[in-house]
Amino acid sequence: MYTNVNLAAPIGALLFLGTAFLTVCLVLLLVFSLITKRFSLTKFSASAIAIIAALYLSLLLLFSWTSTDKVLARGEEKHFCEIDCHLAYSILDSQATKTLGTAPNQLTATGLFRVIKIKTRFDEKTISTTRGDSLLYPNSRLLVVVDVQGNEYFPVPEAERLLRGSNEAEMPFATPLRPGETYQTTVVFDLPPDIQNPALLIHEGEPQTYFVIGHENSLLHKKTKLQI
Repeated sequence: MYTNVNLAAPIGALLFLGTAFLTVCLVLLLVFSLITKRFSLTKFSASAIAIIAALYLSLLLLFSWTSTDKVLARGEEKHFCEIDCHLAYSILDSQATKTLGTAPNQLTATGLFRVIKIKTRFDEKTISTTRGDSLLYPNSRLLVVVDVQGNEYFPVPEAERLLRGSNEAEMPFATPLRPGETYQTTVVFDLPPDIQNPALLIHEGEPQTYFVIGHENSLLHKKTKLQI
């Protein structure tokens, strides 16, 4: 199974929340010590904050260093850990075209439009025993195509709105779903005609994920992409 983390999501979340809570407590203690002029307490709290920050950063970089870049073949799934379950993403189809739509609403690409159909699946085999059949509301998703040189290309909102108007685009990534359910989403990129080895990176948009140990968004962490 290919996932967006190399440390179990519940552990990463607990480490992040626990460290954040402890840091807040120490900052409050630091402020209190400064107000009351208890400088030995000031030294202790400042040192503790520095040590915790150094340890957390070291652990974060360790998991980033042990991660690996992967490009999954067409149809292979990338799993996103949602604490007590997984959402799996795979590419169903990818087509290149110079134009989209019909006159007078036709759009012409600078290079070539790449229309990508993505399948989202709630993997019912990954849910906890206590979760039940309730809806899962996915975290936000960010998408970018990366070529062999590392150049990045982002979705074309106008093209996606055009497809949405013609009912060619399906459910947005934020659509909630139950265990075992699936849906499709169509995204459009404007890519150079001579682009080499393009791959699609789907990753989470929540800013706190950049500070979670083992998370794909964390500092220097390698990425898992989908071949298009």
